[in-house]
Amino acid sequence: MRNKKTGGLDYFRVAAAFLVVAIHTSPLASFDGEADFIFTRITARVAVPFFLMVTGYFLMPRYLFGKSGDVRPLSGYVRKTLLLYAAAVLIYLPVNVYAGQFKDAGIGDILRMVVFDGTFYHLWYLPAAVTGVLLVWLLSRVFRLPVWAVGCITLCLYLIGLFGDSYYGWIENTAFVRERYEGMFRFFSYTRNGFFYVPVFLFLGAWISQGRKAGKRTVDLAGLVLSFALMTGEGLMLHRMGMQRHDSMYIALLPCMFFLFRILLSVKAEPAGHLRAVSMWIYLIHPFVIIVVRGGAKAVHLETLFIDNSIVHYLTVCALSCLLAVCIGKLTPRRETGAGRAAGDGKGTGTGKKAGKERAWIELNRHNLHQNITLLQELLPAGCRLMPVIKANAYGHGAVLMAKELNFCGITSFCTATVTEAVELRKKGIKGEILILGYTHPEQFPLLRRYHLVQTVVDSSYAKMLREYGKKVKVHLKIDTGMHRLGERCENINALCRIFRYKNLIIEGAYTHLSADDGISPDERKFTEMQGQAFHKVIAQLEKRGYHCPKIHLQASYGVLNYPALAGDYARVGIALYGVVSRYSDLYCLPDGLRPVLSVKARIAAVKDLLAGETAGYGFGYTASSDRKIAILTIGYADGFPRSLSGGNGHVLINGRKAPVVGYICMDQTIVDVTGIPDVKQGDAAVVIGRSGDYEITAYDLAEQSGSITNEVLSRLGERLVRMWGDGDEGEGV
Repeated sequence: MRNKKTGGLDYFRVAAAFLVVAIHTSPLASFDGEADFIFTRITARVAVPFFLMVTGYFLMPRYLFGKSGDVRPLSGYVRKTLLLYAAAVLIYLPVNVYAGQFKDAGIGDILRMVVFDGTFYHLWYLPAAVTGVLLVWLLSRVFRLPVWAVGCITLCLYLIGLFGDSYYGWIENTAFVRERYEGMFRFFSYTRNGFFYVPVFLFLGAWISQGRKAGKRTVDLAGLVLSFALMTGEGLMLHRMGMQRHDSMYIALLPCMFFLFRILLSVKAEPAGHLRAVSMWIYLIHPFVIIVVRGGAKAVHLETLFIDNSIVHYLTVCALSCLLAVCIGKLTPRRETGAGRAAGDGKGTGTGKKAGKERAWIELNRHNLHQNITLLQELLPAGCRLMPVIKANAYGHGAVLMAKELNFCGITSFCTATVTEAVELRKKGIKGEILILGYTHPEQFPLLRRYHLVQTVVDSSYAKMLREYGKKVKVHLKIDTGMHRLGERCENINALCRIFRYKNLIIEGAYTHLSADDGISPDERKFTEMQGQAFHKVIAQLEKRGYHCPKIHLQASYGVLNYPALAGDYARVGIALYGVVSRYSDLYCLPDGLRPVLSVKARIAAVKDLLAGETAGYGFGYTASSDRKIAILTIGYADGFPRSLSGGNGHVLINGRKAPVVGYICMDQTIVDVTGIPDVKQGDAAVVIGRSGDYEITAYDLAEQSGSITNEVLSRLGERLVRMWGDGDEGEGV
């Protein structure tokens, strides 16, 4: 499994922003009118669809392909975009007034500008993006149309808009059709808007995110070249025939964007969040820069150079816009998205900051987490909800960070192993039901009530202790169907009935634990199905005697993956939520698209030359057979890097190359051999788990090399490792 890289999208954002500038400055106009048309009215028309597809890629899959009913990501995008639009309107309002744009405008004209056209010529994108996002969401979630129907509707809307845009000349001589279009143009100036233009690109971005049309890059390149050639021919034909009322929509633009976007996704580049802010500010402020450049040129009588020379004019606007965008980005605090939502929890649970100064850290991929939630929920039958297991610091990922993000995604049921873990979540503001799976000492029973927690009844004697506490406590009843760990034996139906009669126990659920669900051999399948039958038999007997269990649950991660028919009201997903199973041999059950959420990196503290015959580390653990170069990493077994990987059993990745561990891994540091790896410098980062270049180290690799399973490797990642959301997970359109 590999993390999805979206760095190609981030780098192209800036290029797309400069293409938008070209549309508004016509860089080749003073040299060749037709060449300028090809560049600005055909080539540059990929910019806005690209931004829309980015939004579709990151925002819309949960609504089109998942079962998520949580509208908070949608409402957050809408709120953010409208606030940005309001701020931009205020920035350009003096220009509007100076230009006399509102002089003779009525209420209807002003509403048309604000809602559809944008109060300044480039601002139409913001309300259009909001309209398009809401329209796709309504079709998918409110009207509950299947994905194929939503796709067909967005395509039909695009075709309707196409005839009000580039193909208008074909309909303007047909009175009936022309009158309908002219009626629409009373409300907006162009069909390039949120109803006709935007939805199809949002859908296309979301569709590509599912990886349903993955292909070779050579095929995509050929497709891009062919579709771009067709779009160029289409645009020139329409232009020369005088067909265009506007020139932003082409038939060939759709396949062109499809292939372009897939090529950008295939670029092996780390996300670059700072470029998102730069591209956004270039888009917003470049008209203001155009005004400044033209006004300044007139003031110093250099119109011939900076205005009449269209290339110089364009390059000047681009340079100043970029400079201002970078300055604004540095002066403006970075907008908090999910990283800010779930930050500042200390003790290794997350800071939300970038890894600029950390000695060793964990990067978390929000996009992968959201995709895992959607995929796992799709495996569950209707009525069954995820109850994520976030014990052991969420399997090393950071319990508070994970729980806050899961809360944000609409998940409100969780499991922990201990009351201490549960209390920590409550103190950090986690909402919803928190079930404690393990034993809680009677002296800690008051914490159950104070923090509104749900305790597992581990057996009948423990139920008596809870009864003797004398105060009402919410509980789930654990039934032992063959694991023979915690739980009252399923044969002891009378003991289970007595627990129901304890007045102060509010029994909200019952559950069991499947002990062999990680396998699908005949014996494992038979035993697991026997456990399920035994559990349901107990529930039926309790119901028959008048004791009702409001909620039941059997499955953990492997139960969801291997035995979906055993579903109850909850599914206690743990390791699978984080995009991993326990062993390489279990990858057969991992659904396509489930991706790891975590990567681990460490700083290089020093780079040294080691002469032949010299030793490094404790106990003469490594002796150089020849002159070598070594690097000292700021991570050790106290951080969860297994000591059993010493002496070449493990390696890290530096600059896309493997660097084997030499000598013994220390508590705080590790020595690796970097001989032959170019440009290794103090302060660089080494990848302990994750990808660098063409190589990847997975949690499975560390587990196999250390003779363990991924659950242990991940949950032992130390508290000293700062957890943070990695760059590149927000996915804004501009």
